[in-house]
Amino acid sequence: MDAEATSRAGGSRPPSGGAPGAETDSPDRPPPARRRPNRWKVLFVGLFVAGVLGTATWVLLGSRLLVVRRIDVTGERLVSRDEVIAAARVRLGEPLARLDTGVVRDRVEAVQAVETAHVERRWPTTVRIVVRERTPIVVVQRDNRFLQIDRYGVTVLTSAARPRGLPVLNVANPTQSDPALRAGLSVLRALPPWLGRRVAGAEVLSPEAVTLRLADGVTVVWGAPERGPDKLRLLHGLLGDSQQRGVKTIDVSSPEVVTTS
Repeated sequence: MDAEATSRAGGSRPPSGGAPGAETDSPDRPPPARRRPNRWKVLFVGLFVAGVLGTATWVLLGSRLLVVRRIDVTGERLVSRDEVIAAARVRLGEPLARLDTGVVRDRVEAVQAVETAHVERRWPTTVRIVVRERTPIVVVQRDNRFLQIDRYGVTVLTSAARPRGLPVLNVANPTQSDPALRAGLSVLRALPPWLGRRVAGAEVLSPEAVTLRLADGVTVVWGAPERGPDKLRLLHGLLGDSQQRGVKTIDVSSPEVVTTS
């Protein structure tokens, strides 16, 4: 009887090392299911993000907080500030984020005296327009008017009086597409300061026949615009002795055969 009770008690004894009633872990048992996120929390986060984006969009595009209230213009000298603003056609009160700076730039660069323009937003309420105006390098007389022309052949200004400090260019057709005008401008642009400031005028009969007239009375037959460095090297030495030798004309149109008279 005691042995049988002892045997039953021994059969119901828990395994060694485990607590009574504890289940043993099995390698085949699946991991406990993860807790699903709260649906209301996900919905709240989504609504919050949408609200932030909507508010930012409204502030940028729909509100009166970030709109154009001021237009700054810098670099203008030949054209007035009012001319630049009129050409830009930027509306006060327009949302700054909607402003197409490229379109505004193209409008300003359409002004004849403007060579390039840069347009930028200055948050929160300012548009800044920086203009770089064309610089006349020659003057051409047409009838009783003087055309001030830049390096690209564009007429920058027209005046009734001859402007000071610009050489006079004699050319039959002072238009941007004229080959003779382009040849004369090409030669004048390439002159170094030591020679450019001595040039009082130039005559261009054809693209291959450019002649420079210096302020001291010397005439330089340049010829075509090509081979400018060779011609300059020859002139640098010849012009120094021209007054002493009484030279009035120097022909460097063919650098291999230079003539003076």
